[in-house]
Amino acid sequence: MTSPLKIAIAGLGTVGAGTLKLLNANAGFIAAKCGRPVVVTAVSARDAKKKRDIDLTNIAWFADPVKMAAEADADVIVELIGGSEGAARNAVETALSKKRHVVTANKALLAHHGVALAATAEKAGLTLAYEAAVAGGIPIIKTLREGLAGNTIQRIYGILNGTCNYILTTMRATGRDFADVLKDAQDLGYAEADPSFDIDGVDAAHKLAILASVAFGTEVDFKSMHIEGIRRIGALDIAYAEQMGFRIKLIGHASRVNDGITQRVYPCLISPDSPLAAVEGVFNAVVTEGDFVGRSVLEGRGAGAGPTASAVVADIIDIAAGRKVPTFGVPASALKKAKIVPVAERVGAYYVRLVVVDQPGVFADIAAAFRDEAVSMESVLQRGRDDKTHVNVVIITHTTQEAPLLRVFKRLEANAAVVEPPHMIRIERFPAP
Repeated sequence: MTSPLKIAIAGLGTVGAGTLKLLNANAGFIAAKCGRPVVVTAVSARDAKKKRDIDLTNIAWFADPVKMAAEADADVIVELIGGSEGAARNAVETALSKKRHVVTANKALLAHHGVALAATAEKAGLTLAYEAAVAGGIPIIKTLREGLAGNTIQRIYGILNGTCNYILTTMRATGRDFADVLKDAQDLGYAEADPSFDIDGVDAAHKLAILASVAFGTEVDFKSMHIEGIRRIGALDIAYAEQMGFRIKLIGHASRVNDGITQRVYPCLISPDSPLAAVEGVFNAVVTEGDFVGRSVLEGRGAGAGPTASAVVADIIDIAAGRKVPTFGVPASALKKAKIVPVAERVGAYYVRLVVVDQPGVFADIAAAFRDEAVSMESVLQRGRDDKTHVNVVIITHTTQEAPLLRVFKRLEANAAVVEPPHMIRIERFPAP
């Protein structure tokens, strides 16, 4: 075998410790896979005294990850700190400037700075690898860049955040409301103390921005992403969706549309026979649609020490074995700036829930608002509430553009009999298997 590939790991949290354990446990197997040993020579973390249940014997310790990226005896810097700025960005940029390959699980860094970092890496003949940044242990980046390289990808969509999927799954199974289930998710470690990035859709949007770039050969464009989270999804919405033959999932999806692309993250109603409906709990799933291969579905754990470490080590093995592809599937200089189609131009069906005063004439006003904007109703469901003065009116629309529906909402908000802002969830007709 040739000389070992030397690795330095920045960040010894769940994923960093998991990566060390995997490299140690499967060292012989990994060496055989890539034709040379892989050796961890340095690590960096804030607390040197913390018990981590990993052997750090003969491994250099750095308190500063940027210093480690500059000075460690390493061929590859593995960045597992997280965040789009600060130490993570500085460590990656320093590593590239010192002619070291980079492996990262940092989706925020790539969503905000991926194109610039890719250009720097490619100019220097280095690898910037990030399989672990999207969907944990699901090898979706390799699938898009390599396995489906001969296809024009028409659409990619999926469940990209396990925290939200756990919350929505539990709400459906138990009938409990959002805040109650979120607390459980925090107690179980599925949600952070500040869960905003997860439940507001930002984490899924970071991942979708990366996937759209690889799928379509476009520049990563997180700033143009339409993002909605699940804070407004109530147990009542989930129950109504079930009655009407749907399930609610937080979906990230991007597609080619005429001369542009869509890239959106929002909760939506999907059919129970769609490939994503049965993906429950903390699991992720990604669906791709290619012009020759058709549809492919990948499902697995989207987070956690083992699955994410698996993806990190897969990238390390590629570097050790000398396998190399452009960061986003094509050279960074060849990435195109995409025209992003605004969500107001979306065409599809919608679930609309209104809370109105229970009095004669109210539904006539609602119907008139829909009629005047040429938004057709497919079905209507009305249920009373415990206070007996208000009722929930649930409407499923026929296919319509979103812009006129938003005009309907403005008109309804001006009606004193509509006591809460209209609540809308998009319906996505993903094809059944």
